[in-house]
Amino acid sequence: MAFSIAEMILLGLLADWMFRKLRMPGLLGMLFLGVLFGPYVLNLMEPAFLEVSADLRMIALIIILLRAGFELSREALSKVGRQALLLSFIPGVLEGSTIALLGPYFLPLTHLESAMLGFIIAAVSPAVVVPMMIGFIKRRMGTKKGIPTMVMAAASLDDVIAIVIFSVFLGFYTGTSESVWLKVVEVPVSILTGIGVGLLIGWLLLKLFDRFNPRATKRTLIVVGISIVLVHTQQVLEGILPFAALLAVMATGFIILEKRETMAHEISSKLGKIWVFASIMLFTLVGAQVDVTLAWNTGLSGLGLIACGLVARSVGVMVSLIKSPLTLSERLFTVVSYWPKATVQAAIGVVPLMAMKAGGMDTAPGHVILAVAVMSIIFTAPLGAVAIKWVGERGLEPESEKEEMVAVSGLEPPTSGL
Repeated sequence: MAFSIAEMILLGLLADWMFRKLRMPGLLGMLFLGVLFGPYVLNLMEPAFLEVSADLRMIALIIILLRAGFELSREALSKVGRQALLLSFIPGVLEGSTIALLGPYFLPLTHLESAMLGFIIAAVSPAVVVPMMIGFIKRRMGTKKGIPTMVMAAASLDDVIAIVIFSVFLGFYTGTSESVWLKVVEVPVSILTGIGVGLLIGWLLLKLFDRFNPRATKRTLIVVGISIVLVHTQQVLEGILPFAALLAVMATGFIILEKRETMAHEISSKLGKIWVFASIMLFTLVGAQVDVTLAWNTGLSGLGLIACGLVARSVGVMVSLIKSPLTLSERLFTVVSYWPKATVQAAIGVVPLMAMKAGGMDTAPGHVILAVAVMSIIFTAPLGAVAIKWVGERGLEPESEKEEMVAVSGLEPPTSGL
Protein backbone atom coordinates (compact mmCIF):
# COMPACT_ATOMS: atom_id res chain seq x y z
CA MET A 1 0.00 0.00 0.00
CA ALA A 2 2.86 2.39 0.80
CA PHE A 3 4.11 2.15 -2.79
CA SER A 4 0.65 3.02 -4.23
CA ILE A 5 0.44 6.04 -1.91
CA ALA A 6 3.89 7.25 -3.01
CA GLU A 7 2.96 6.60 -6.64
CA MET A 8 -0.25 8.65 -6.37
CA ILE A 9 1.51 11.51 -4.53
CA LEU A 10 4.25 11.89 -7.13
CA LEU A 11 2.08 11.35 -10.21
CA GLY A 12 -0.78 13.35 -8.68
CA LEU A 13 1.48 16.37 -8.18
CA LEU A 14 2.72 15.99 -11.75
CA ALA A 15 -0.83 15.72 -13.13
CA ASP A 16 -1.91 18.74 -11.08
CA TRP A 17 1.02 20.79 -12.45
CA MET A 18 0.40 19.74 -16.05
CA PHE A 19 -3.30 20.61 -15.98
CA ARG A 20 -2.63 23.95 -14.34
CA LYS A 21 -0.13 24.70 -17.13
CA LEU A 22 -3.00 24.00 -19.55
CA ARG A 23 -5.08 26.55 -17.58
CA MET A 24 -7.39 23.80 -16.32
CA PRO A 25 -8.19 22.87 -12.70
CA GLY A 26 -5.53 20.54 -11.30
CA LEU A 27 -8.15 18.23 -9.80
CA LEU A 28 -9.04 17.08 -13.32
CA GLY A 29 -5.55 15.69 -13.77
CA MET A 30 -5.83 13.79 -10.49
CA LEU A 31 -9.26 12.41 -11.44
CA PHE A 32 -8.00 11.16 -14.78
CA LEU A 33 -4.90 9.70 -13.10
CA GLY A 34 -7.16 7.73 -10.76
CA VAL A 35 -9.26 6.47 -13.69
CA LEU A 36 -6.13 5.38 -15.59
CA PHE A 37 -4.44 3.61 -12.66
CA GLY A 38 -7.68 2.25 -11.19
CA PRO A 39 -8.94 -1.34 -11.34
CA TYR A 40 -11.08 -0.72 -14.43
CA VAL A 41 -8.25 0.43 -16.75
CA LEU A 42 -4.57 -0.38 -16.00
CA ASN A 43 -5.23 -1.83 -12.51
CA LEU A 44 -1.92 -0.56 -11.11
CA MET A 45 -3.14 0.28 -7.59
CA GLU A 46 -2.41 -2.21 -4.81
CA PRO A 47 -5.53 -4.04 -3.50
CA ALA A 48 -4.74 -2.97 0.09
CA PHE A 49 -4.76 0.67 -1.03
CA LEU A 50 -8.16 0.28 -2.67
CA GLU A 51 -9.53 -1.50 0.41
CA VAL A 52 -8.95 1.58 2.57
CA SER A 53 -10.01 4.03 -0.15
CA ALA A 54 -13.40 4.72 1.46
CA ASP A 55 -11.73 5.80 4.73
CA LEU A 56 -9.13 7.92 2.93
CA ARG A 57 -11.81 9.61 0.83
CA MET A 58 -13.87 10.34 3.95
CA ILE A 59 -10.88 11.88 5.77
CA ALA A 60 -10.16 14.05 2.73
CA LEU A 61 -13.80 15.13 2.61
CA ILE A 62 -13.64 16.02 6.31
CA ILE A 63 -10.57 18.19 5.65
CA ILE A 64 -12.30 20.12 2.89
CA LEU A 65 -15.51 20.61 4.90
CA LEU A 66 -13.47 21.85 7.85
CA ARG A 67 -11.83 24.35 5.53
CA ALA A 68 -15.30 25.39 4.40
CA GLY A 69 -16.41 25.87 8.00
CA PHE A 70 -13.40 28.05 8.77
CA GLU A 71 -14.38 30.30 5.84
CA LEU A 72 -18.12 30.60 6.69
CA SER A 73 -18.21 33.94 8.43
CA ARG A 74 -21.47 34.97 10.09
CA GLU A 75 -21.37 38.31 8.27
CA ALA A 76 -21.16 36.62 4.87
CA LEU A 77 -23.88 34.10 5.76
CA SER A 78 -26.20 36.87 6.91
CA LYS A 79 -26.00 38.39 3.42
CA VAL A 80 -27.01 35.18 1.66
CA GLY A 81 -29.00 33.23 4.25
CA ARG A 82 -32.27 33.16 2.32
CA GLN A 83 -30.65 32.32 -1.02
CA ALA A 84 -28.45 29.62 0.57
CA LEU A 85 -31.52 27.97 2.09
CA LEU A 86 -33.40 27.99 -1.22
CA LEU A 87 -30.35 26.73 -3.10
CA SER A 88 -29.99 23.85 -0.66
CA PHE A 89 -33.16 22.11 -1.85
CA ILE A 90 -34.86 23.68 -4.91
CA PRO A 91 -32.18 22.84 -7.55
CA GLY A 92 -31.58 19.32 -6.24
CA VAL A 93 -35.27 18.47 -5.95
CA LEU A 94 -35.91 19.76 -9.46
CA GLU A 95 -32.99 17.76 -10.87
CA GLY A 96 -33.93 14.54 -9.08
CA SER A 97 -37.61 14.88 -10.00
CA THR A 98 -36.80 15.55 -13.67
CA ILE A 99 -34.65 12.42 -13.89
CA ALA A 100 -37.38 10.43 -12.11
CA LEU A 101 -39.96 11.63 -14.64
CA LEU A 102 -37.84 11.27 -17.80
CA GLY A 103 -35.76 8.22 -16.86
CA PRO A 104 -38.04 5.54 -18.41
CA TYR A 105 -37.95 7.39 -21.76
CA PHE A 106 -34.14 7.26 -21.87
CA LEU A 107 -33.23 4.03 -20.06
CA PRO A 108 -34.75 0.62 -19.19
CA LEU A 109 -35.85 1.84 -15.76
CA THR A 110 -39.19 2.32 -14.02
CA HIS A 111 -40.13 5.71 -12.56
CA LEU A 112 -39.24 4.47 -9.06
CA GLU A 113 -35.83 3.21 -10.21
CA SER A 114 -35.32 6.51 -12.04
CA ALA A 115 -36.17 8.35 -8.81
CA MET A 116 -33.38 6.50 -7.00
CA LEU A 117 -31.00 7.41 -9.82
CA GLY A 118 -32.22 11.02 -9.82
CA PHE A 119 -31.40 11.67 -6.19
CA ILE A 120 -28.04 9.91 -6.42
CA ILE A 121 -27.12 12.30 -9.23
CA ALA A 122 -28.79 15.31 -7.55
CA ALA A 123 -26.04 15.68 -4.93
CA VAL A 124 -23.47 18.34 -5.83
CA SER A 125 -19.81 17.52 -5.11
CA PRO A 126 -18.27 19.47 -2.19
CA ALA A 127 -14.90 17.94 -3.10
CA VAL A 128 -14.91 19.86 -6.38
CA VAL A 129 -16.87 22.94 -5.34
CA VAL A 130 -15.48 23.83 -1.90
CA PRO A 131 -11.75 24.12 -2.82
CA MET A 132 -12.63 26.35 -5.76
CA MET A 133 -14.90 28.55 -3.61
CA ILE A 134 -12.17 28.87 -0.97
CA GLY A 135 -9.81 29.97 -3.75
CA PHE A 136 -12.21 32.76 -4.74
CA ILE A 137 -12.61 33.79 -1.08
CA LYS A 138 -8.83 34.01 -0.63
CA ARG A 139 -8.67 36.29 -3.68
CA ARG A 140 -11.77 38.18 -2.40
CA MET A 141 -13.65 37.60 -5.65
CA GLY A 142 -17.41 37.74 -5.21
CA THR A 143 -17.00 38.14 -1.46
CA LYS A 144 -18.70 41.54 -1.30
CA LYS A 145 -22.00 39.75 -1.91
CA GLY A 146 -20.92 36.54 -0.16
CA ILE A 147 -21.29 34.41 -3.30
CA PRO A 148 -18.62 31.74 -2.62
CA THR A 149 -19.88 31.41 0.98
CA MET A 150 -23.45 31.02 -0.27
CA VAL A 151 -22.45 28.23 -2.66
CA MET A 152 -20.43 26.35 0.00
CA ALA A 153 -23.17 26.49 2.62
CA ALA A 154 -25.97 25.51 0.22
CA ALA A 155 -23.98 22.69 -1.38
CA SER A 156 -23.42 21.00 1.98
CA LEU A 157 -27.13 21.03 2.84
CA ASP A 158 -27.95 19.94 -0.72
CA ASP A 159 -26.03 16.68 -0.18
CA VAL A 160 -27.84 15.84 3.06
CA ILE A 161 -31.26 16.39 1.48
CA ALA A 162 -30.42 14.42 -1.70
CA ILE A 163 -29.12 11.42 0.26
CA VAL A 164 -32.16 11.30 2.56
CA ILE A 165 -34.63 11.53 -0.36
CA PHE A 166 -32.68 8.75 -2.13
CA SER A 167 -33.04 6.64 1.04
CA VAL A 168 -36.81 7.21 1.00
CA PHE A 169 -37.13 5.90 -2.57
CA LEU A 170 -34.79 3.00 -1.82
CA GLY A 171 -37.10 2.11 1.09
CA PHE A 172 -40.11 2.07 -1.23
CA TYR A 173 -38.26 -0.07 -3.75
CA THR A 174 -36.96 -2.69 -1.31
CA GLY A 175 -40.25 -2.98 0.56
CA THR A 176 -39.16 -1.23 3.77
CA SER A 177 -41.57 1.64 3.20
CA GLU A 178 -42.93 1.49 6.75
CA SER A 179 -39.97 3.67 7.74
CA VAL A 180 -40.21 6.04 4.77
CA TRP A 181 -42.11 8.82 6.50
CA LEU A 182 -39.82 8.53 9.47
CA LYS A 183 -36.92 9.21 7.08
CA VAL A 184 -38.73 12.32 5.80
CA VAL A 185 -38.92 13.64 9.36
CA GLU A 186 -35.26 12.78 9.83
CA VAL A 187 -34.17 15.47 7.33
CA PRO A 188 -34.70 18.55 9.55
CA VAL A 189 -33.78 16.59 12.68
CA SER A 190 -30.42 15.46 11.27
CA ILE A 191 -29.64 19.01 10.10
CA LEU A 192 -30.49 20.55 13.48
CA THR A 193 -28.63 17.92 15.52
CA GLY A 194 -25.62 18.18 13.21
CA ILE A 195 -25.40 21.95 13.49
CA GLY A 196 -26.15 21.92 17.24
CA VAL A 197 -23.52 19.31 18.08
CA GLY A 198 -20.96 21.05 15.85
CA LEU A 199 -21.49 24.39 17.59
CA LEU A 200 -21.19 22.72 21.00
CA ILE A 201 -18.00 20.88 20.03
CA GLY A 202 -16.52 24.10 18.65
CA TRP A 203 -17.33 25.95 21.89
CA LEU A 204 -15.77 23.17 24.00
CA LEU A 205 -12.65 23.18 21.83
CA LEU A 206 -12.32 26.92 22.34
CA LYS A 207 -12.40 26.39 26.11
CA LEU A 208 -9.77 23.66 25.76
CA PHE A 209 -7.52 25.81 23.58
CA ASP A 210 -7.86 28.80 25.91
CA ARG A 211 -6.99 26.63 28.91
CA PHE A 212 -3.94 24.79 27.52
CA ASN A 213 -2.93 27.04 24.58
CA PRO A 214 -1.55 24.29 22.30
CA ARG A 215 0.40 25.18 19.15
CA ALA A 216 -1.56 25.74 15.94
CA THR A 217 -0.43 22.36 14.55
CA LYS A 218 -1.75 20.52 17.61
CA ARG A 219 -5.01 22.48 17.47
CA THR A 220 -5.42 21.45 13.86
CA LEU A 221 -4.81 17.78 14.61
CA ILE A 222 -7.29 17.91 17.51
CA VAL A 223 -9.96 19.45 15.26
CA VAL A 224 -9.36 16.83 12.55
CA GLY A 225 -9.43 13.99 15.09
CA ILE A 226 -12.67 15.22 16.68
CA SER A 227 -14.23 15.54 13.21
CA ILE A 228 -13.39 11.93 12.35
CA VAL A 229 -14.96 10.87 15.66
CA LEU A 230 -18.12 12.82 14.73
CA VAL A 231 -18.41 10.92 11.43
CA HIS A 232 -17.95 7.63 13.29
CA THR A 233 -20.61 8.73 15.78
CA GLN A 234 -23.08 9.18 12.92
CA GLN A 235 -22.49 5.56 11.92
CA VAL A 236 -23.00 4.37 15.51
CA LEU A 237 -26.24 6.39 15.86
CA GLU A 238 -27.67 5.25 12.52
CA GLY A 239 -31.22 4.04 13.10
CA ILE A 240 -31.27 5.57 16.60
CA LEU A 241 -30.83 9.34 16.20
CA PRO A 242 -30.61 11.29 12.91
CA PHE A 243 -27.31 13.16 12.88
CA ALA A 244 -25.62 14.94 9.94
CA ALA A 245 -21.97 14.61 10.96
CA LEU A 246 -20.58 16.54 7.99
CA LEU A 247 -22.70 19.56 8.95
CA ALA A 248 -21.35 19.21 12.50
CA VAL A 249 -17.82 19.33 11.07
CA MET A 250 -18.57 22.59 9.27
CA ALA A 251 -20.34 24.10 12.30
CA THR A 252 -17.26 23.38 14.44
CA GLY A 253 -15.13 25.52 12.14
CA PHE A 254 -17.83 28.19 11.95
CA ILE A 255 -18.03 28.80 15.71
CA ILE A 256 -14.23 28.93 16.11
CA LEU A 257 -14.07 31.52 13.31
CA GLU A 258 -16.85 33.50 14.96
CA LYS A 259 -15.22 33.58 18.42
CA ARG A 260 -11.47 33.49 17.63
CA GLU A 261 -10.82 34.75 14.13
CA THR A 262 -7.02 34.74 14.39
CA MET A 263 -7.01 31.18 15.74
CA ALA A 264 -9.40 30.09 12.99
CA HIS A 265 -7.16 31.52 10.28
CA GLU A 266 -4.14 29.72 11.77
CA ILE A 267 -5.98 26.38 11.76
CA SER A 268 -7.33 27.02 8.27
CA SER A 269 -3.80 27.68 7.04
CA LYS A 270 -2.61 24.35 8.50
CA LEU A 271 -5.58 22.56 6.94
CA GLY A 272 -4.63 24.10 3.60
CA LYS A 273 -1.26 22.34 3.85
CA ILE A 274 -2.87 19.02 4.78
CA TRP A 275 -5.27 19.46 1.85
CA VAL A 276 -2.37 19.19 -0.62
CA PHE A 277 -2.00 15.52 0.37
CA ALA A 278 -5.71 14.90 1.04
CA SER A 279 -6.78 16.26 -2.35
CA ILE A 280 -4.47 13.83 -4.17
CA MET A 281 -5.93 10.91 -2.22
CA LEU A 282 -9.51 12.09 -2.71
CA PHE A 283 -9.51 12.79 -6.43
CA THR A 284 -7.33 9.85 -7.49
CA LEU A 285 -9.43 7.44 -5.43
CA VAL A 286 -12.71 8.90 -6.74
CA GLY A 287 -11.30 8.43 -10.22
CA ALA A 288 -10.40 4.83 -9.36
CA GLN A 289 -14.09 4.14 -8.64
CA VAL A 290 -15.04 5.04 -12.21
CA ASP A 291 -15.83 2.04 -14.40
CA VAL A 292 -15.35 3.58 -17.84
CA THR A 293 -16.75 0.50 -19.65
CA LEU A 294 -19.90 0.59 -17.53
CA ALA A 295 -20.38 4.29 -18.27
CA TRP A 296 -19.74 3.75 -21.97
CA ASN A 297 -22.46 1.10 -22.13
CA THR A 298 -25.16 3.60 -21.21
CA GLY A 299 -24.24 5.58 -24.33
CA LEU A 300 -25.91 8.80 -25.36
CA SER A 301 -29.12 7.85 -23.53
CA GLY A 302 -27.48 8.16 -20.12
CA LEU A 303 -25.69 11.33 -21.14
CA GLY A 304 -28.92 12.84 -22.41
CA LEU A 305 -30.69 12.09 -19.14
CA ILE A 306 -27.84 13.67 -17.14
CA ALA A 307 -28.02 16.76 -19.36
CA CYS A 308 -31.78 17.06 -18.78
CA GLY A 309 -31.13 16.90 -15.04
CA LEU A 310 -28.51 19.64 -15.27
CA VAL A 311 -30.92 21.87 -17.18
CA ALA A 312 -33.53 21.38 -14.45
CA ARG A 313 -30.93 22.06 -11.75
CA SER A 314 -29.84 25.24 -13.53
CA VAL A 315 -33.46 26.42 -13.70
CA GLY A 316 -33.77 25.69 -9.96
CA VAL A 317 -30.71 27.83 -9.22
CA MET A 318 -32.12 30.74 -11.22
CA VAL A 319 -35.48 30.41 -9.43
CA SER A 320 -33.72 30.39 -6.04
CA LEU A 321 -31.94 33.65 -6.93
CA ILE A 322 -34.96 35.59 -8.21
CA LYS A 323 -34.93 38.18 -5.41
CA SER A 324 -31.17 38.23 -4.88
CA PRO A 325 -28.95 41.26 -5.66
CA LEU A 326 -26.71 39.17 -7.93
CA THR A 327 -25.95 40.30 -11.48
CA LEU A 328 -26.58 38.02 -14.46
CA SER A 329 -22.91 36.92 -14.61
CA GLU A 330 -22.92 36.18 -10.86
CA ARG A 331 -26.09 34.12 -11.25
CA LEU A 332 -24.45 32.22 -14.10
CA PHE A 333 -21.47 31.53 -11.85
CA THR A 334 -23.81 30.08 -9.20
CA VAL A 335 -25.48 27.92 -11.87
CA VAL A 336 -22.22 26.30 -13.05
CA SER A 337 -21.02 25.91 -9.44
CA TYR A 338 -23.88 23.47 -8.97
CA TRP A 339 -22.92 21.19 -11.88
CA PRO A 340 -20.05 18.98 -10.58
CA LYS A 341 -20.76 15.46 -9.31
CA ALA A 342 -18.15 13.16 -7.78
CA THR A 343 -17.94 12.02 -4.16
CA VAL A 344 -21.59 11.19 -3.37
CA GLN A 345 -22.09 9.41 -6.69
CA ALA A 346 -18.94 7.33 -6.14
CA ALA A 347 -20.08 6.49 -2.59
CA ILE A 348 -23.74 5.52 -3.08
CA GLY A 349 -24.05 4.79 -6.81
CA VAL A 350 -23.64 1.08 -6.08
CA VAL A 351 -26.17 0.98 -3.19
CA PRO A 352 -29.27 0.12 -5.31
CA LEU A 353 -27.38 -2.72 -7.00
CA MET A 354 -26.30 -4.16 -3.64
CA ALA A 355 -29.86 -3.84 -2.29
CA MET A 356 -31.23 -5.67 -5.34
CA LYS A 357 -28.70 -8.48 -4.90
CA ALA A 358 -29.52 -8.77 -1.20
CA GLY A 359 -33.26 -8.91 -1.96
CA GLY A 360 -32.93 -11.52 -4.71
CA MET A 361 -34.26 -9.06 -7.31
CA ASP A 362 -33.31 -8.57 -10.94
CA THR A 363 -30.04 -6.63 -10.79
CA ALA A 364 -30.16 -5.18 -14.34
CA PRO A 365 -31.67 -1.85 -13.16
CA GLY A 366 -28.94 -1.61 -10.50
CA HIS A 367 -26.24 -1.94 -13.14
CA VAL A 368 -27.88 0.81 -15.20
CA ILE A 369 -28.13 3.12 -12.16
CA LEU A 370 -24.47 2.55 -11.31
CA ALA A 371 -23.41 3.14 -14.93
CA VAL A 372 -25.24 6.49 -15.14
CA ALA A 373 -23.90 7.56 -11.73
CA VAL A 374 -20.38 6.85 -13.02
CA MET A 375 -21.08 8.73 -16.25
CA SER A 376 -22.29 11.74 -14.23
CA ILE A 377 -18.83 11.93 -12.61
CA ILE A 378 -16.99 11.62 -15.93
CA PHE A 379 -19.20 14.24 -17.59
CA THR A 380 -19.91 16.84 -14.90
CA ALA A 381 -16.74 16.93 -12.75
CA PRO A 382 -14.46 18.15 -15.57
CA LEU A 383 -17.17 20.28 -17.18
CA GLY A 384 -18.18 21.88 -13.88
CA ALA A 385 -14.62 22.54 -12.71
CA VAL A 386 -13.64 24.21 -15.98
CA ALA A 387 -16.88 26.23 -16.09
CA ILE A 388 -16.49 27.43 -12.48
CA LYS A 389 -12.96 28.63 -13.18
CA TRP A 390 -13.82 30.28 -16.49
CA VAL A 391 -17.06 31.98 -15.40
CA GLY A 392 -15.67 32.94 -11.99
CA GLU A 393 -12.64 34.67 -13.46
CA ARG A 394 -14.89 36.75 -15.72
CA GLY A 395 -18.11 37.07 -13.74
CA LEU A 396 -17.11 37.65 -10.10
CA GLU A 397 -16.28 41.18 -9.07
CA PRO A 398 -13.10 41.48 -6.94
CA GLU A 399 -13.33 43.73 -3.91
CA SER A 400 -11.45 47.00 -4.23
CA GLU A 401 -8.59 47.79 -1.85
CA LYS A 402 -10.85 50.16 0.09
CA GLU A 403 -13.63 47.55 0.42
CA GLU A 404 -11.10 44.93 1.55
CA MET A 405 -9.77 47.27 4.28
CA VAL A 406 -13.30 47.87 5.51
CA ALA A 407 -14.06 44.13 5.45
CA VAL A 408 -10.98 43.33 7.50
CA SER A 409 -10.95 46.23 9.98
CA GLY A 410 -14.52 47.47 9.91
CA LEU A 411 -13.17 51.00 9.51
CA GLU A 412 -13.03 53.34 6.54
CA PRO A 413 -9.44 53.96 5.40
CA PRO A 414 -8.17 57.50 6.00
CA THR A 415 -8.58 59.96 3.15
CA SER A 416 -6.21 62.81 2.40
CA GLY A 417 -7.59 66.31 2.03
CA LEU A 418 -6.33 69.72 1.09
